[in-house]
Amino acid sequence: MWHRGRPEGRARSWRTLLPAPSSRAESVGAARRAVRVTVAAVAGFYPAVDLLDRPVLALYTLFVPVAFGLLSPLPGSGRRRAGTVLRAVPAAAALITLGTYLAAATWSATLGMLVVGFTLVLGASIGSRATGVVPALQLCYILACFPPYAPGTLPDRLAGLAVGATLTILCERLLLPEPEQPSYRGRVADALELAADAVHDLLRGGTDGRETAERLRAAGRELRFSRTAAGLRPTGAGAREHALAQAGYATRRFLDLLAVLAPLLRAPVDLPSATLLRGLAAACADEAAALRGTRPAPGPEGVEEMIARYAAVRGVPPDPREDPRPLLRRQSTLLAAAVSALTVSAAVTLATGRRRSMPGLPLEQFWYAGASTPRLWWMRIADHLTPRSVVFQNAVRTAAGLALARLVAGSLDLSHGFWVLLGMLTLGRTTAGATWSAVRSATAGTLVGSLAAGALLVSAGGMTEVYAALLVPTMLVAFSVGPVGGPAWGQGLFTLVVSTAFAQIAPVTWQLAEARIVDVLTGSAIGLVCGVLAWPAGARGETRRSAAALLRATAPLIRMTVERAATGHSAPTTRADAAAALRRTRRYWRIAHASYAQLRTEPPPRRAPEGGPDWLAALNFGSRVLVGAYWLPWSEGTAWPSDAASWAREATDEVVSATLRAAHFPADGVTVRPAPLPPGVLTRIPAPSVSHLVDVEVWLHALASDLTTAVGSGSKVEGGFW
Repeated sequence: MWHRGRPEGRARSWRTLLPAPSSRAESVGAARRAVRVTVAAVAGFYPAVDLLDRPVLALYTLFVPVAFGLLSPLPGSGRRRAGTVLRAVPAAAALITLGTYLAAATWSATLGMLVVGFTLVLGASIGSRATGVVPALQLCYILACFPPYAPGTLPDRLAGLAVGATLTILCERLLLPEPEQPSYRGRVADALELAADAVHDLLRGGTDGRETAERLRAAGRELRFSRTAAGLRPTGAGAREHALAQAGYATRRFLDLLAVLAPLLRAPVDLPSATLLRGLAAACADEAAALRGTRPAPGPEGVEEMIARYAAVRGVPPDPREDPRPLLRRQSTLLAAAVSALTVSAAVTLATGRRRSMPGLPLEQFWYAGASTPRLWWMRIADHLTPRSVVFQNAVRTAAGLALARLVAGSLDLSHGFWVLLGMLTLGRTTAGATWSAVRSATAGTLVGSLAAGALLVSAGGMTEVYAALLVPTMLVAFSVGPVGGPAWGQGLFTLVVSTAFAQIAPVTWQLAEARIVDVLTGSAIGLVCGVLAWPAGARGETRRSAAALLRATAPLIRMTVERAATGHSAPTTRADAAAALRRTRRYWRIAHASYAQLRTEPPPRRAPEGGPDWLAALNFGSRVLVGAYWLPWSEGTAWPSDAASWAREATDEVVSATLRAAHFPADGVTVRPAPLPPGVLTRIPAPSVSHLVDVEVWLHALASDLTTAVGSGSKVEGGFW
């Protein structure tokens, strides 16, 4: 009904049918992909239909390029995409075989769909390649598990897979291949070269420290995964991808610390600090060359020796009347930067495959070194075997929806029931609101597309030549416009594609369009029900819970780290507790990181509150706690005086209490200001110990700053960085 006074309401509802605005690059990419998929699909489809008269072979040669080339977000360049398809063919063949035999009964096909759906989504957490290929693998099982139960057609099905995959690989490599994109390894190398140049410029006094600091921070921001294409992020579970990701984190931390130091280096720099900075610049240049493959990775031993020499000579100013704290804090920040550079050096060595272990460095920080790939895969999957993981939630939601769709389609004996599962799979989202938006648009598009398809089938009748002539242009338009136009255009144009294709495989009537409407609506309804019943809020709630769990896990680790630094040793029970706390913190950090990554892909709420928690700052807080736990106890074997230890425990209690309060994310925020070191303490402690004490002070103040930023309120505490 047209409501008086609100004509814009009806106009707004029709906007969902218009193509979504997209960049020129996105449109060009979709057009190139459409050409590749169309050529790969029809190159096998036409011979199978017209020359061999093998309808099953034709169906699979058409379906496989569409599944791998269009419905799966394969990452990377043409060469990488082709390699991904090639590696996925054995798994696809196994799933087609499994689906073919489980199609004997609805219950067996449904149970298989439940297991396959859950396993594939959960297994996709091992890396970006697996994530990209999962939809195609799901579709391989879905297509094979539908009636008719015909094990005798399995050779044709597998032959169709082989032909379709081969054509897809060739087109990805040779026909308008996706261009090479800057790799994450190259981004890290660029950042390291910038750091080396900035250090040299600062030591020569030829640049302004504030401008250099801004360039360093900007380069660090470019290393965020959100600034990198999904397929190029080192998110895999393998040792080299772990190492490359760690190199990126450490490089960004190194750049941020250099940015803090840059304005302070305009004055004459003391000789030990200048020597360390030159050594770090040289190490950065060598590591950048190793990442580019122009020389072997130098290894972390050189940086480790430089740090040891610097830690031994740093100390109080020569003038006893001078306040030692500014110099000590600057030295502590420089030492923290050197520790980050040491982590970069070790991670680059592991990422380039030169070594499989890092003896002499903290085992907890490089826990993945030396572990086999299957073990690392299992550890990644085991991390997400908890209802609090968004990966687990997505696996349950997807598997339950696909199994329910298969049960409904089989029980009601829906014609072309495959479309029910395809609709559920392509329209399902991680939030109920996003699913409803997609379903609403897709329903309108399917209705319009079905009307056009019905008119075509009625007018053309049994003239297969007409459908053969229309298939290529229809696919080109559908595969170019659909991905950038949204669900309405995608579902409407895809309806025309399947109608023109199926009309060549077997005689059809206008009822094919009717079946398409029924199947898509059924799949959409099932997807919507699953979206409402299974974690409808998506990653928003889980991001909050996982960030809170991360903060709570870090609290005992902070206390243990300071206690070890203050006493100079740790008891066996304390070491065991610290190791457990490290494992727990790392696990919660990974779960929180996965939740945050999914949150970035979801549409924001319509009435998002202003301010609120900063989830990235919470992740940075957890990372800073881990770094301090690995590297802070420089004073191993040397106990602090009682007054210094008393101050450290009081400051630690304040930060730990604030961390536990922050885990509740109070509306008024958390303000924490650890007391500064009493000046009298610094004058009564020998140089090595006083430097270690300042390291702890700088670290605690940096944690306080992260906390106030993460909770989203309160005054930011200024201080050094660890």
